[in-house]
Amino acid sequence: MTRNASGEAGQLTPLHWVGIGAALVTAGVHFFLGAQDLDGLFGISFLFAGIGFLAGIAAIVVGWRRRLVYLLGVPFTAGQIVLWLALNQPIPPISAPEAVDKVAQVVLVAVLVVLLYREGLPGR
Repeated sequence: MTRNASGEAGQLTPLHWVGIGAALVTAGVHFFLGAQDLDGLFGISFLFAGIGFLAGIAAIVVGWRRRLVYLLGVPFTAGQIVLWLALNQPIPPISAPEAVDKVAQVVLVAVLVVLLYREGLPGR
């Protein structure tokens, strides 16, 4: 259950569930990749990113300021796509986890943008 702009309880839509699924996939990939490098900076950053995705999911499910979560989720997720591209030039062969992660992240950004468009920006 979530709360809409007026504070009333509302149901999660199928689009929300697509976004939650994409966020779960990318969180899982981040935990998987982070666990492979627990001693390194990248491993720790991957674990924190996974926690960030789980926190976003929790906020949506409990109904905490959905539109703000959408608004924060777009640069958080899109920034990871941009950082991955910047750190992997020239683009090497992509591993299966990376491919799954990038597809999930693109889907998540698209879902968040549509939800923002449908529900409006925070404070409006």
